[in-house]
Amino acid sequence: MDLQSARDIGMAIAVGLGVIGPGIGIGIVVGHALEAIGRNPEAQGRIVPLMFLGIVFAEALAIFALVIGFIIKFT
Repeated sequence: MDLQSARDIGMAIAVGLGVIGPGIGIGIVVGHALEAIGRNPEAQGRIVPLMFLGIVFAEALAIFALVIGFIIKFT
């Protein structure tokens, strides 16, 4: 196996494992937000912005994993 192949595999593993956690987290956040809105529809105005804030923080972790993957591949 040459160095380029090892870098490609390293990037795939880093990004693949790095987005599993945020993907699960976003699913949990949205699921619980929909459950809360279903139980109390009047609170939707307070729940939805907090849901999006949680999604943004979880997605930031996935972007960090992508950046680490690019560092592995191109350095």
